Amino acid sequence: MPIDFTAIDFETANSSSASACSVGLVKVRDGVVVDKVGWLIQPPAGHDEFSEWNTRIHGIVASDVVGAFGWAEQFDLIADFAGDDVFVAHNAGFDMGVIKSACAATGLTPPPWSYLCSLQVARKTYALDSYRLPLAAAAAGFTGFSHHDALADAEACAAIVSHAALFHGADDLAELASIASVKVKVLKPAPLPESPEGAEPVKRRLRVFFS
Repeated sequence: MPIDFTAIDFETANSSSASACSVGLVKVRDGVVVDKVGWLIQPPAGHDEFSEWNTRIHGIVASDVVGAFGWAEQFDLIADFAGDDVFVAHNAGFDMGVIKSACAATGLTPPPWSYLCSLQVARKTYALDSYRLPLAAAAAGFTGFSHHDALADAEACAAIVSHAALFHGADDLAELASIASVKVKVLKPAPLPESPEGAEPVKRRLRVFFS
């Protein structure tokens, strides 16, 4: 199998992992970018305050997401773009945590997506003082991008994994993971929040995206 995957990156409005305010997605086929897309997201209610700290990092403010899709509205777009792909992300625990938390906050159950962390791959591929995304991407030959722009970060992540596969002579993501001693993990839904005593339990919608 060739090096096929979808790179993903989220920015958040505040310290809550459910507060996704933008996403970038990059589809790779045989190690080459073939499609990319990104959009703003209205964070779920209760997670929609924009902190000064986060805005300083990514530049997004509350007025930017007025009229944007909410998490539940845009989640199908993520699923449709990714299809059966393995996700890759830099510090993937963060981005998968965003999916889990935002789904839990909106009553959705995410599919059991497989994912690979490009940060872990970079650590087993390059000798660097730091493996932050700009430095790891530079080692892969991808420079000059706007860090903390979700789409640009997803492109940088894709460049790292594609270059690492070439570096290690891996024919697919499973072989790359094996050579680099990195696990391909599976996304597991966050536990349901407990309902107050006497309240109706929170209902979650199960969405099936794969045949």
